[in-house]
Amino acid sequence: MDLLKEVRVVPDFPKKGIQFYDITTVLQNPDAFRVAIDEFVKIAEKIDFDVIVGLESRGFFFASVMAYKMGKSYVPVRKKGKLPYETVSEEFELEYGTDIMEIHKDAVKKGQKVLLIDDLLATGGTLKAAAHLVEKLGGEVSGIICLIELEDLGGREVLSDYNLEALIKTTE
Repeated sequence: MDLLKEVRVVPDFPKKGIQFYDITTVLQNPDAFRVAIDEFVKIAEKIDFDVIVGLESRGFFFASVMAYKMGKSYVPVRKKGKLPYETVSEEFELEYGTDIMEIHKDAVKKGQKVLLIDDLLATGGTLKAAAHLVEKLGGEVSGIICLIELEDLGGREVLSDYNLEALIKTTE
């Protein structure tokens, strides 16, 4: 299945000039969602890790199902102010602004190997922030898997210190 054909591209969202890759259409199609999860798991099986970290919010859909299927623990990384317990935070740049991500301070134990999951790699800011959060807690990022990589936005270069895989590679 060509998963890219299952992704809806919305022009000028969230602001003019941005092409938004809407993965809700993948989630709505049971066959496409199954293929995506199976492909994520196939890649993850080759990586040594203890914990799956899903990034807010679309990374949650894939990461939580993967954790269930693989018998791994699951940790969410969320935008500032969304987690109820004590957190560690990291500010980062988006292609259209800045934001802050947080993780519970006890979510990753020192020495744990972590697999980061997100829906989209654009400029790499969100995933780099998540990797830094894991590292601040003493964890090691074993790998990063994304559904879509927008190759022409330079995210792979920003994350060059990490093992990175993407199910779909495309230019914006």
